Amino acid sequence: MLDLIDGPTTASPRAWEDPARWWPRLSEVTAHLPAPVAVIDVDALRHNAMDLLVRAGGIPIRVASKSVRVRAVLDAVLRIPGYRGILAFTLDEALWLAETHDDIVVGYPSVDRDAIVRLAQDELAASRVTLMVDDPAHLDFIDAVAAPHARAEIRVAIDADASWRSAALGHIGVRRSPLFTADDVARFARTIVQRDGFRLVGLQMYEAQIAGQGDDAGPDAPVIRFAQARSREELRHRRAAIATALLDIAPLEFLNGGGTGSLEFTGSDESVTEATAGSGLLGGHLFDGYRSFQPAPASAFAFDVVRRPTADIVTVLGGGWIASGPAVASRQPRPVWPSGLHTMPREAAGEVQTPLQGRAAAALGIGDRVWFRHAKSGEPAERIDAYHLVSGDAVIDELRTYRGEGKAFL
Repeated sequence: MLDLIDGPTTASPRAWEDPARWWPRLSEVTAHLPAPVAVIDVDALRHNAMDLLVRAGGIPIRVASKSVRVRAVLDAVLRIPGYRGILAFTLDEALWLAETHDDIVVGYPSVDRDAIVRLAQDELAASRVTLMVDDPAHLDFIDAVAAPHARAEIRVAIDADASWRSAALGHIGVRRSPLFTADDVARFARTIVQRDGFRLVGLQMYEAQIAGQGDDAGPDAPVIRFAQARSREELRHRRAAIATALLDIAPLEFLNGGGTGSLEFTGSDESVTEATAGSGLLGGHLFDGYRSFQPAPASAFAFDVVRRPTADIVTVLGGGWIASGPAVASRQPRPVWPSGLHTMPREAAGEVQTPLQGRAAAALGIGDRVWFRHAKSGEPAERIDAYHLVSGDAVIDELRTYRGEGKAFL
């Protein structure tokens, strides 16, 4: 069993800061395994899990399963004091996890008829799973699938828009909920509590423009920092007004905010009772561009060289494990060892093959291994059946992904 509390520490402190030892070690311990091979390092994962708690400032962290997709990791993290509950990405997934976990919030609205029926017919699951809603039509849909008088009470949380509406820059953030003001949210909350078959238990406000946008790299960094500062100021006041309005309507169990990239802000917001984080556990390279923290590369994957088109280009088999978001370089896997390799702009990371160019290519031969870091954290688990768990200089276990357990939720 993966143990992040009492398990042994086998690496020197922050060993990942010495790439010339960190990455060749992974090549050595996985040399007997065929590519593609993916690993999770116990010490780096433990470091990230504890660092997230420190950054959250004492409020509980709900684990975003989308960014993990490995039940052994979810279970191990949730055994650490300070972590509480799961933010799932589909209702079907939530019902599966509810067999062993009792606090699961579905982070996005669901119109999965079959899953809603299963939830409505299962009193235990209905007590453990909370659905996300932001429109009366969501309530109508649930009622049409499972009538209020013939189902278990459905727990729901309201998703409110946490983006920033700038007079100069326009909409800054992601397009999620239509509910923006305290009046918007309160009006919808009253609709929920007046309807049979529903219980309003929570609020979610995810500030993607802060949590998911690095502030320490590129020519746009000063603009990003300005926009994030203004957004934090506006959101703190608006979220307080929304929380006050909601608590006058229903006794909420949680007010959720944040993400890996905004835990310091979320933890300091008195209107929030819990934060969400997931990607920071495995440490994707997307978070290299933040000033406030630097996660350890707890997870990585490798492909083998199968071609040498030119003296300064090698081609690996596989590579196109792309993260969600705009199809730009920041969402591609990044070659990290041997150092000095980069993808090519006209091909990038390919579904079947990925050409890599750079000074290190000359020393690579057919069959040599190249290590990559993922951009976020969930995308590798959709491509592999298991992560190999590494401790020190050995592979000590195999952790099945959702895919390895025969699950593909989205």
